[in-house]
Amino acid sequence: SGSARLAAAGRRAARARSWLCRRIPDCAGASLDPFRELSGSSVMGVRGLQGFVGSSCPHICTVVNFRELAEHHRNKHPGSAPTIVVDAMCCLRYWYTPESWICGGQWREYFSALRDFVKTFTTVGIKLVFFFDGMVEQEKRGEWVKRRLKNNREISRVFHYIKSHREQPGRNMFFIPSGLAIFTRFALKTLGQETLCSLQEADYEVASYGLQNNCLGILGEDTDYLIYDTCPYFSIGDLCLESLSTVMLCREKLCESLAISLADLPLLACLLGNDIVPEGMFESFRYKCLSSYTSLKENFDKKGNVILAVADHISKVLHLHQGEKKLEEMLPLGPNKALFYKGVASYLLPGQKSPWFFQKPKGLITLPKQVVSMSSDPEPKQ
Repeated sequence: SGSARLAAAGRRAARARSWLCRRIPDCAGASLDPFRELSGSSVMGVRGLQGFVGSSCPHICTVVNFRELAEHHRNKHPGSAPTIVVDAMCCLRYWYTPESWICGGQWREYFSALRDFVKTFTTVGIKLVFFFDGMVEQEKRGEWVKRRLKNNREISRVFHYIKSHREQPGRNMFFIPSGLAIFTRFALKTLGQETLCSLQEADYEVASYGLQNNCLGILGEDTDYLIYDTCPYFSIGDLCLESLSTVMLCREKLCESLAISLADLPLLACLLGNDIVPEGMFESFRYKCLSSYTSLKENFDKKGNVILAVADHISKVLHLHQGEKKLEEMLPLGPNKALFYKGVASYLLPGQKSPWFFQKPKGLITLPKQVVSMSSDPEPKQ
């Protein structure tokens, strides 16, 4: 029968399926590439910052070993298990690597990959806490919609390719299967891992958890973690599971390169554009900063020089009037004042304050507790 033939074909395909060889560099040497980007990944966090760090400030990235970091943590904090907060939505692409990704369904292989991931960390005494996106906050609804529409266009191109070529497209068109985040959470719970579903913006809760619980660090792939004043940030994209080495991105070194302080990073992030403040909102302001910037670097691209110019403006112009003038008197906020203040405040973790708030704007500093549910299916960070 037709169903029997289909089942037989499925079994043959399953036997023929093989894992893609994940690049395992020699983590003990300099071959670990801190700046490799996963193909097809969407822009997450601060616009242009990932490329700037990779091409213009390589010293911000340091190869580290989790075994050594965990041992140092235990010596410094006896009785406290070294804990890594994992932004699970950033890690789906790292975990899901089957070659036959169009049809999906490789549950056993995927579960095995998750089990190996967890076992590698627990063997060296590192506790993992996984965070999944639960809600989309009101102020990020616009960005959420843009990403969903972009996802639809990418999926449409995949179907068009299959229809035209009658075969699976290359890895450059890879798209995470729908529902993978939900099933990943179930799998991790089955493996006895602690999984949490965010009630606010997931990045904020991950950063808060890491800071309040004195964690070893955050494992993810989002430049917002360079902006939060929290525990160290490690790259999942550069993780070598075999030796437990990866890249740590240091926000202190970033500040040193830009000649600004940690407290200035939220301001810089909003002026460059992030998930709350649209990139185009301060485009003309950034152009003015670039026009007046006198230390253009020839070996930097335009975006790199823009970041340097905005940071220079913060350091040499805004700092002159810090504490004397409000931000709206120094920046062209216009009707976007409330959104801009909310963007800066979104990086302030519990107990933290910003020196850029001349006085507490009514209803703007504290993030609203109300959140809006946009989807029961969390959005994977493609």
